[in-house]
Amino acid sequence: MPNIVVIGAGVSGLTCAYLLSKQKDNVVTVIAKHMPGDYDIEYASPIAGANVLPMSTEKNSSWERRSWKELRRLAVEVPEAGIHLQKSRVYRRQEDLANLKNGDGLDSLFLENPWFKTLFDDFRELTKEELPKGIASGCEFTSVCINVMLYLPWLVGQCRKNGVVLRRGRVNHISDAASMSHTGGKVDVVVNATGLMASRLGGVMDKNVIPVRGQVVVVRNEAPYMVTKSGTDDPADEISYVMTRAAGGGTVLGGTYSKGQWESQPDPNMAMRIMRRVVEMMPEITNGQGVKGFDIIRHVVGLRPYRNGGVRIEKEKIGDTWVVHNYGHAGWGYQGSYGCAEDVVALVGEVLNRPKL
Repeated sequence: MPNIVVIGAGVSGLTCAYLLSKQKDNVVTVIAKHMPGDYDIEYASPIAGANVLPMSTEKNSSWERRSWKELRRLAVEVPEAGIHLQKSRVYRRQEDLANLKNGDGLDSLFLENPWFKTLFDDFRELTKEELPKGIASGCEFTSVCINVMLYLPWLVGQCRKNGVVLRRGRVNHISDAASMSHTGGKVDVVVNATGLMASRLGGVMDKNVIPVRGQVVVVRNEAPYMVTKSGTDDPADEISYVMTRAAGGGTVLGGTYSKGQWESQPDPNMAMRIMRRVVEMMPEITNGQGVKGFDIIRHVVGLRPYRNGGVRIEKEKIGDTWVVHNYGHAGWGYQGSYGCAEDVVALVGEVLNRPKL
């Protein structure tokens, strides 16, 4: 029976452990410094929004396409997972359209003829009458929003039901994990789902991995739909979006996208700009009362695990240890989680010389 150790208990690590545990002969151990229920600047998953807004190019859309099918199924069929369906609007500012056409730095999310129009059954372009002031065009579709405070423990529960053992621990070098199975036996494969900490993990030390700081405000006000827009009039690393989590998880107001920034404390001036942008985009969220109408739960900072060159999903032998890497997802860890984990399962199968399905 193959012994597999997964390092990391964020959404990527837990999803990998869950899918690996569905193969009944696998013996899976999750080792992590941080577990669901913890809040730490190194641990991005509990801070995430999270929702599904496709960011990939069509060429690289397989991870998001495959994940969407499962996340939508969970929203419809498994209410205890903490995911619900919600309308989502994407606004494109006139001043950003030229950059979009030139492929200049903006996500594929904001393209005028996006590949994902065939992914969502009810995708439609908004009429001019539906667009706020300063918005050139936009689209609407039904997506999902995840209450991460419910979903991460649900993933833990699915893992435990399948026999996965979760243990706290620090892994200083990737090879150390080869002796950390709960069975005490030889480990056949290590899955590296350490996120931002892949930049500091011995044997990996990936200098392409950097933090992208995100600051949000979580409020009790409920948004009638999710919304994001292609840019702001504030500093270039500031963005604007709104999403209401399932089952009373609060509404997340964002945000920022500051590459290379490790600062863990919220900036009050930034928070004020975030709230101002939201009420300009969606005045009904505070019933026309402006920023003072927000009922604030907390201010939060998280660090997205960005990787120059994109996500790393590949197998590698480090010393005597076979490793399958799965890190560098930046801000799309949840919405790509199942597709990436499926690829990890396939790579583990290659290491173990299993026949392909």
